[in-house]
Amino acid sequence: MNRAELTEKILDIKREKNWSWKHITDSIGGMSPVLVVGALLGQMKLVRPLAAKAAALFELSATEERMLNEVPMRGTAMPPTDPLIYRFFELVMVNGPAWKALIEEEFGDGIMSAIDFDMAFEREPNPRGDRVRITMSGKFLPYRYYGAEQGIPEYGYKEEPE
Repeated sequence: MNRAELTEKILDIKREKNWSWKHITDSIGGMSPVLVVGALLGQMKLVRPLAAKAAALFELSATEERMLNEVPMRGTAMPPTDPLIYRFFELVMVNGPAWKALIEEEFGDGIMSAIDFDMAFEREPNPRGDRVRITMSGKFLPYRYYGAEQGIPEYGYKEEPE
């Protein structure tokens, strides 16, 4: 069995038992539901105790449990073809330059981590149609200016105006 086949097996069991992702993530627990679902879909790994919980829940073999604990090959083809995922891609394409400018103005020359990162989704009731609220929080990582000479900043943190 490969990782894609394990993902399909997990999805088959989810359908067969009529489980929601909430039921599954509440049963496994231990970390953000986004990470647990991501792991079950083959994009993240589960640490051993959570892999064991997932294996017990889905009645997986010891080998399948170990697969859930392996670092996966992450990502999908670009651009994404699924309309919902594509809209996130579109958000970055259209708004990315503004996000970059605003983050750099506030923090300096660097990036927002996608590893030291947290994300949450909420339903926001609205009379004109419910909205999806997404909250993201990533650690700012300044670029390191290696080879910086005496008096030159080593990191790209925001410089105060003169």
